[in-house]
Amino acid sequence: MARFNEIGTAIIPGKGTQLRLLQRNDEFSIKIAGTTGELMNSRIHGSEDALATLACERIADQPSPRVLIGGLGMGFTLAAALTALDKDARVTVAELVPEVEVWNRGPLGAAAGNPLADPRASVHIGDVAELLKSSDCEWDAILLDVDNGPEGLTRKENNWIYSPAGIAAAQKSLRPEGILAYWSAGPEHAFTERLRRAGFSVEPVTVRALRPGKGARHVIWLAW
Repeated sequence: MARFNEIGTAIIPGKGTQLRLLQRNDEFSIKIAGTTGELMNSRIHGSEDALATLACERIADQPSPRVLIGGLGMGFTLAAALTALDKDARVTVAELVPEVEVWNRGPLGAAAGNPLADPRASVHIGDVAELLKSSDCEWDAILLDVDNGPEGLTRKENNWIYSPAGIAAAQKSLRPEGILAYWSAGPEHAFTERLRRAGFSVEPVTVRALRPGKGARHVIWLAW
């Protein structure tokens, strides 16, 4: 079997941790340098697809919907959102690491079908928290996949997204009838209750990492 080759590196702002982009034939992997395991793999994206599909189907009838995605990753959530939305939609992706956008506009882009080439998509380089704090009734859907879940793995600053203050900022950013969705590698009852205490109706949905019926069980929280 062919071996992975490193084709790119990047530093996570504020932490100094290095991301590594690896390629083996048409397969890509993103890892944190010095650790075992993967953050992402281009062959395992079923739950990233589900994050977009489950949320965007709730706003399909909204005129000219606006969607904010926290975290570009390998582009699969963006691609799924664009597939679910009509031609009048606009999707903004906030990505903290500039090189991740470069990778998605380069060799990595083909894995998800080059969603950044879609004119409905745009990228904001910076922390999605900045957009949540500055937005007011701006988004029909907010999709957040910025870390491993409510307990931040890659960057401690990400914990704010899942805090009462972060939830309140996201709530303020939503338009009427808007939907908020969070991706997580696993369940966490305390976070479900935190969303409910903020006034949301909440549905935690278990999805599979690879495809329906296959792969690890991940969780998507839908809150409205």
